[in-house]
Amino acid sequence: MVENGFARLNGVKHIVWDWNGTLLDDNHANMAALNRVCAEFGRDPVELDFWRTFFRRPLLDCYEELLGRSLAEEEWARLNRVYDDHYTELLPSCGLADGVPDILLDWHAYGGSQSLLSMASHDSVTALVAQRALERHFARVDGRRFDTRDGSKSRHLAAHLAELEVDPATVVLVGDIDDDGRAASEAGAHAILVAAGMMSRERLEATGHPVVDSPRQAVAALCA
Repeated sequence: MVENGFARLNGVKHIVWDWNGTLLDDNHANMAALNRVCAEFGRDPVELDFWRTFFRRPLLDCYEELLGRSLAEEEWARLNRVYDDHYTELLPSCGLADGVPDILLDWHAYGGSQSLLSMASHDSVTALVAQRALERHFARVDGRRFDTRDGSKSRHLAAHLAELEVDPATVVLVGDIDDDGRAASEAGAHAILVAAGMMSRERLEATGHPVVDSPRQAVAALCA
């Protein structure tokens, strides 16, 4: 945990939660889907520790480097179908992160508001949140509503905050990859990064944002 980073978080009133790898513990499903892609495209399987050092956005560039070649448009579409189909099969085995939903109630009790923003498709995310009876905790739930070339969360976060009509200076985005930190900075918000998802702690700490081990620690730090 980067203790001195939390000094910058005074005045935070709203949490924007990431979903995959943050509130949803889905690392095993992501890795199984990734290795199904590797098998389909003739690449040896990879381990989570490796992927945490390698994964990045844009996803197309990341996968082309992983596979060692460029991907035609139809190949990229097939890769995404393979990944999504296998991930969806495993979704029922994915639990919520430790402490969820109790920590969402804790933040409400502290007087804060919260919302959810994911880069998974909007319809998929809203359905999953509803299935797990979490929608009542959030002022707004957004998935990916439009595509961008760089695949960053930045524009999505700006649109999310505009719809909420909140001051970005009072917002912290809690996510599990460096793009979450980048998106928060570009929007004028804060970030806390959770080292339990798709990126290594070293890469998260290199962003300069505070890093914690779990969403529970993020809420504890904000309520301290």
